[in-house]
Amino acid sequence: MSLTIDMITLDTGDARKLAGFWTAALRTTVQNDWGDFIVLAPTSDGGPAIGIQQVPDATPGKNRVHFDTHVADREAEVARLVALGATEVGVHSMPGLVWSVLADPDGNQFCIAQSEEEL
Repeated sequence: MSLTIDMITLDTGDARKLAGFWTAALRTTVQNDWGDFIVLAPTSDGGPAIGIQQVPDATPGKNRVHFDTHVADREAEVARLVALGATEVGVHSMPGLVWSVLADPDGNQFCIAQSEEEL
């Protein structure tokens, strides 16, 4: 039997607010809502479910695990996510790839990448 990732869980001080952001960002729906723990349905491309867990204490500093995503039009997707409440942290590149680092409304960082062939 192989190990698979079924869900990635984010800690937050406001589960409903963060679930609202990620539901819109990932274009998915809430699968289960237990108030302080909300599970978003897996995305249509078969990605893992996302758990949003309300905790009493914020995690200090940069998150140690983050989402890396890929899109054909990075600038348009960054604009859409900023309109939803994300903040742009920076833009980076290496040969063949450019990506934007964003933070969700709770400050959890994630990346939006685009290959140079798609630019």
